[in-house]
Amino acid sequence: MFGLANPQRFMSFTRPLVPVLWVVAAGLLLVGIWLSFTAPGDYQQGDTVRIMFVHVPASSLGLMAYSALGISSFFALVFRHPLADAAARAAALPGAAFTLLALVTGSLWGQPMWGTWWVWDARLTSVLVLFLFYLGYMALRSAIDDEARAARAAAILGLVGLINLPIVKFSVDWWNTLHQPASLLRAGGSALAPVFLAPLLTMMAAYGALFLAVWLTSIRTEIVRRRVQSIRARMALEA
Repeated sequence: MFGLANPQRFMSFTRPLVPVLWVVAAGLLLVGIWLSFTAPGDYQQGDTVRIMFVHVPASSLGLMAYSALGISSFFALVFRHPLADAAARAAALPGAAFTLLALVTGSLWGQPMWGTWWVWDARLTSVLVLFLFYLGYMALRSAIDDEARAARAAAILGLVGLINLPIVKFSVDWWNTLHQPASLLRAGGSALAPVFLAPLLTMMAAYGALFLAVWLTSIRTEIVRRRVQSIRARMALEA
């Protein structure tokens, strides 16, 4: 697996994989949407429970994408590997999009349930901080003209942001919050009825495949961009 750290091997390995991931993501999304709309309303929440099928996967993928960004930043910073840096950079935008979707759908879900669009409790605040880390990472890379310096500075910020991940995950256990505790992955099994569990798991799988498709496509694009940049620099020196 570590052989994929070679950009040429990575490009060869992912060339047939990426189209498959796009097709799988599209198929799972279609099935997940159909299951979400055919599931019955909740006896307490009514049809607003369907927001869960968008909100929960988006929240999970926001965390997963930042994990990918942080781990890639570590390898980029410690081992100075360009592919790791490309992987970290590619994870930022889709991760920010998933996290923003989680914040928006959380507000839409919270208003009818809590009577307010936003509360500054631990879960909501830590997810907002996660979103700000994404924005800070992308802004830092854009603000520094020297690409090597930008990559190092962004990698450090990416590593610092990893501290927030367990806070997001365990905030509902560590503090008294309005946000409900974990109901999918918990001791004793899921608290969700099978009629809600099936569409939720399908949508989570769809989001996971979509993230992998976007992430790998973005890494491949970044590799090509750097190759073109290197060729232009070499041609400029020879001219």
